[in-house]
Amino acid sequence: MKRILVWLDWPEKCFRADAEALRFLSSIVPGADVVSVRSARSFLRELPRATHAIVWNFKKEWFDAAPSLKLLATPGAGRELVPQEGPAGVQIHFGGYHGAIISETVAGFMLAWARGFFRPELRTESAWRASWPRAKIGGVCNRVAGTRAVIAGYGRIGRAIGAKLEALGVSVSGFGRGNIELLASAAREADWFIMALPGDTGTDGFLDARLLKTLPRRAVVVNVGRGNAVDEPALLSALRSRRIAGAYLDVFRGEPGPLSSVASLLPEGESILGLSPDDLPENLVMTPHSSAFSGDYLKLCFTELKDEGLI
Repeated sequence: MKRILVWLDWPEKCFRADAEALRFLSSIVPGADVVSVRSARSFLRELPRATHAIVWNFKKEWFDAAPSLKLLATPGAGRELVPQEGPAGVQIHFGGYHGAIISETVAGFMLAWARGFFRPELRTESAWRASWPRAKIGGVCNRVAGTRAVIAGYGRIGRAIGAKLEALGVSVSGFGRGNIELLASAAREADWFIMALPGDTGTDGFLDARLLKTLPRRAVVVNVGRGNAVDEPALLSALRSRRIAGAYLDVFRGEPGPLSSVASLLPEGESILGLSPDDLPENLVMTPHSSAFSGDYLKLCFTELKDEGLI
């Protein structure tokens, strides 16, 4: 019998295996014994009898306590919390479904930016008190159809973003390991410079001052990959000087871990970028590493495991 051990306890609700998610898992794997735990201690107690484990965290030495294990799966796409290799007979699986969610986040931001939703004329009470801001934004609203997007990091997430944008009429050029040398040339014509790069393959500081200078002034930077790929001081400088039109950052070089808080890392009054909120450029939009948040996140994870014959 399959014994699926689930340890998905996480601060964010959509990443936590609740009763509804567990019922769904049981429904798509009939006959399996689904066991859910909420702590490392309980997980290690149940691990020796598990044939499949779905976790956020797993230490390499725990394989020694898992003689029946055939699959170690994590919902995450990142390789930081789970070993990338296991003993013979144990398959390691990282989530590959995130593009379905993140592509909507990127498209949503782009549509909102193009339609002027983030304009300071619409975001402050003082602007509305001073005047009806219709005339101020009349010359800055555009369509995304007909614009050009350059995507750095054209794996599963990057390709999903590209497909979503092409459906909106955006011209997409994707770059990965096989053609990355051509990216700088394409960046000169980019309206949107989108990054979906991993954090573990030599991507540190990928978007630096030199690459930023190749972007046209109308370009907007989007990062939904990993924060280490952006030279943040260089980006902030480009935003303040209007060297580029704007940026959306969902990830940051110094962001806190899942169980810590910004308050524990930064001096009082500073934001995640080391600035006070009042000092952040008005053409910068930020979200707290939430581009993959969705109420059906774990259902997508379990469905992927089922569709690929892993559970």
